[in-house]
Amino acid sequence: MTVLTIFFCGTGSNKFDVTHENFWDGELVSTLAANHAGREFAEWIVVDGPGSGNLQADDLFTKTKEYGLTGTLFGKGWDENVQHAVNIIKGKCSWRREQLTEQEYNRLKAAGIPIEDVKVEGSWLWRKYNYGERSVTQQTLQEQIIKTFRKDGVIPTQVNLVGWSRGGISCHMLANAMLNDPQLNHIPVNIFALDPVPGIGNFQDQRVRLGANVKEYVAFYARDERSKGFSCVIPQTAVGTKTSIYPMAGRHATMAGNATAAGGVPTSSSDLKTFIEPGRVVRHFAETCLKRWGVQLNKTLNLSEADLLRLTGAIASDEARYKLMHKVSYTYFTELDQGERYVSLGSKGVQFSAVKGSIYAPATGLTTSVLELAAYKHLR
Repeated sequence: MTVLTIFFCGTGSNKFDVTHENFWDGELVSTLAANHAGREFAEWIVVDGPGSGNLQADDLFTKTKEYGLTGTLFGKGWDENVQHAVNIIKGKCSWRREQLTEQEYNRLKAAGIPIEDVKVEGSWLWRKYNYGERSVTQQTLQEQIIKTFRKDGVIPTQVNLVGWSRGGISCHMLANAMLNDPQLNHIPVNIFALDPVPGIGNFQDQRVRLGANVKEYVAFYARDERSKGFSCVIPQTAVGTKTSIYPMAGRHATMAGNATAAGGVPTSSSDLKTFIEPGRVVRHFAETCLKRWGVQLNKTLNLSEADLLRLTGAIASDEARYKLMHKVSYTYFTELDQGERYVSLGSKGVQFSAVKGSIYAPATGLTTSVLELAAYKHLR
């Protein structure tokens, strides 16, 4: 039995954000991935978010290109990210980076490895450089890790998905891609999503609906986000899917570990830790769910009931300060919110507080009080 966990970073975020300057104790998704105690590729992978600079391009199991600003603005590249994840689940790549990059060539040369000299092609005006071929590709090595260390066959017996922002939407996309794949549609899927936001024009069914292969869906939503174009998705789940949704104080990045007063770039060293409580609470429950879903983690918070009471009490005490966030926007413009965030329930736009009912556990949904610790019993 192999439980595979796939971590999807948000827009502009990557696996190295465990030390990002905007996050006082690391961005949550990359931190959870770094703390996974299993073997990378066989038991877990982390996927960089759209617009993050293609740092993983050479290692992906599917070919991609540099999307630049269109990745940040429109999510370009997340389809390739999802296909990469599908290929990782199957343990078989659809593309290999066979040609050396300039950086790899220089590193091998400096190490004294016997490789051919760089080939210069074309005229002086249109000069191109060929740095040679890899004898063994990254994809080949990773396929072998998967083959060797997955127990009882290459196809995992369970897949857990964790994602923030467009990474949360990528979780939806991958779950649906698995449902439509005859090799993968039998695999049970669990999802932990942090404020899944698709961006303008990205509310297609594969991003806002989930099928019966998703056994449990847990998500936290930023109550105080008001940026134009940051409408989050509460997906329409299948009958039988255990669905738990919770509001959390702060903006889109607050629950992911950005503890600044405005939910963005720190204005000072002291501002870096202004609102640490939402990130602590969400991280604790993410770790709780992952451990319940069969994941071994290092460096977990293991918060006690007293710890949670202290953190949620501090959030409630700072209510007025969180409301100041409503005037700040990542996109310059704020929503005409009529007092609360506008969200997408499936593909239908509704007010934040309208998302509740017996299909959720707890039934209070996005109206749940942060002080109501009993509401989190479903996650333990």
